[in-house]
Amino acid sequence: MVPHNSNTTSREMALVILAMIPGLFALGWIFGPGVWIHSAIAVPTAIVAEAAILLARGRNPMGELNDLSAILTALLLAVSLPPLLPWWMVLLGTGFAIILAKQLYGGLGQNPFNPAMIGYVILLVSFPKEMTSWLSASGMGGETISWGAATQAIFGGAPVALDSLSGATPLGGLKTTLAEGLTLQESLEKIPSGLLAGPGWEWVNFAFLFGGTILLLTRTISWHIPVSVLAGLSLMALIFNTIDPASYATPLYHLLSGGIMLGAFFIATDPVTASTTPMGRIWFGLGIGVLDYIIRTWGGYPDAVAFSVLLMNMFAPLIDHFTQPTIYGAQKGEKA
Repeated sequence: MVPHNSNTTSREMALVILAMIPGLFALGWIFGPGVWIHSAIAVPTAIVAEAAILLARGRNPMGELNDLSAILTALLLAVSLPPLLPWWMVLLGTGFAIILAKQLYGGLGQNPFNPAMIGYVILLVSFPKEMTSWLSASGMGGETISWGAATQAIFGGAPVALDSLSGATPLGGLKTTLAEGLTLQESLEKIPSGLLAGPGWEWVNFAFLFGGTILLLTRTISWHIPVSVLAGLSLMALIFNTIDPASYATPLYHLLSGGIMLGAFFIATDPVTASTTPMGRIWFGLGIGVLDYIIRTWGGYPDAVAFSVLLMNMFAPLIDHFTQPTIYGAQKGEKA
């Protein structure tokens, strides 16, 4: 995606938004309509926040809102949030993403960090309990939370009846049971499981993988970052699962139980905050995958896509500096 040409940028952003639809549908189908309600809150909040800041800076809002980047940021944040997170937290996170992480640095093309992940991390460190409580996967053709119950929970506080439906994600449950001294097999028998990984999450990841494949086929993104992210996570999981299969989950479980497909194809590939050279993108993606595994396994959070992306955003300029291709016929050490 090219962030400096408005027409090109709006087209690319629109393709990314369209590619997110399978993941949005899967999340709503499996975990209830909360993600759709959050999207309906986040999108207008992002538009209003961006327009207000642009007006305050003496710039024409319509000229920059047309690039659709604010809408994409809002959707990326919305799909990352627990389905019953209160409305005002969604509004707060979106406001921080647009105002603090994007416009404070000058707008699209100037921000060093992924805005959606800044909004997510601010909410996570401020409200850890609410941000780590997900609904159990109850869709997939079975009974799920209704629109009325989800709306009541988001706008009026969750009723007691919903407490039994909430809990940790599969990665969070696995992390807790392993810390209690159970083996991997005992842990997997104790926590809910789907066909291949955490219940529901495998289908969500397949949906985002499908959308990501569309982005690859349309050349909206290059293969370097998403493939490297998945390779870095898989390699780490394979190494430790091989060393101690009783204590470390398989690569497949890691790939299908968290938000790595969303992160690899839709978040890490942000053209403004990622590395720009072909080799740099590979190292950038590998770093995200490795960091995600390290924080998942030994850190304080069960999933770490946001932290991993933001940490690698910090190193993107340095990676680009050392991976600039040499100009053909140039003197030794001269870069493109």
